[in-house]
Amino acid sequence: MGAIAVSMATRAQEATPPGATGQLSEIVIEAPEPRFVAPTRRDKIGRIWAPVMINGRGPFRLVLDTGASRSAVNTQVAEAIGIAPDFTQPVLLRGVTGIVAVPTIRVDSFSVGDVIVTPATLPIVVDALGGADGILGTDGFGDKRVYIDFRHDLITVTHSHATRAPPDFVSVPLERSGADLLTVSAHVGGVRVHAIIDTGGQATIGNEAMRQALVRRRAQGTRSEVIDVTNASQEGESFPSPPIELGSLRIEGARITYGDMHIFDHWHLIKEPALLIGMDTLGLLDVFIIDYRRHELQLRTRTDQP
Repeated sequence: MGAIAVSMATRAQEATPPGATGQLSEIVIEAPEPRFVAPTRRDKIGRIWAPVMINGRGPFRLVLDTGASRSAVNTQVAEAIGIAPDFTQPVLLRGVTGIVAVPTIRVDSFSVGDVIVTPATLPIVVDALGGADGILGTDGFGDKRVYIDFRHDLITVTHSHATRAPPDFVSVPLERSGADLLTVSAHVGGVRVHAIIDTGGQATIGNEAMRQALVRRRAQGTRSEVIDVTNASQEGESFPSPPIELGSLRIEGARITYGDMHIFDHWHLIKEPALLIGMDTLGLLDVFIIDYRRHELQLRTRTDQP
């Protein structure tokens, strides 16, 4: 079928009360809302959208997805740059809950910051974190530094100079992953977990092994539905999370949705506790830096609470 596009763009929706509609609410950009980077608040999940130029047109707002091996756009972007999707050679798009074959477009140039890809084949997605123009994968990020400032609506993608973190930041080493994921060692409620940094996902999701380690037997959580970029869905249960510890940094006030998600099996993360840390948790930070050359996260918490 062609190359595989691995993407982690997800959203979690709590069970709909009786009499209410089953529609998922989408994030709509309206002034004075931030254009590209917004923090997680009590009433809204944060986001990271990068300004991307395609064939000299744009910028288009693409979700930065650290769980995606390649970028993708929606049909509106294809129409804006005047390229019809090619259905003759589809590629496989894999999400948290499913996998689907999608058409592609071939573009002459694709750039964001210091990342320039020419030419590029881009899969077509139906949805990418409601309202975004597509997904920005990490292909070409091997020597880059991504700086994300939630307070000031700022994202930059530059060449890394292997700069150490400022004094008020916490540095967290990135572990090697065969799937080119941003994987770190973390502790949640005293349990060591394999944590994957998933900026393309709205929900923080734990596997069944993690649930068994952290959640009391017969405990009842809030029923949630996880819908990924393939539009496939899977049910899970959401519980308040103990503090998530990344090195010396503690993230409090998060929730974890547990479920036997397709992607954990694909990544062979079934037997040991594993966690996808999504934007509901990452958006609680103040500044979030990914230094691919240093194999390091550099994180600073914010003082105001969501």
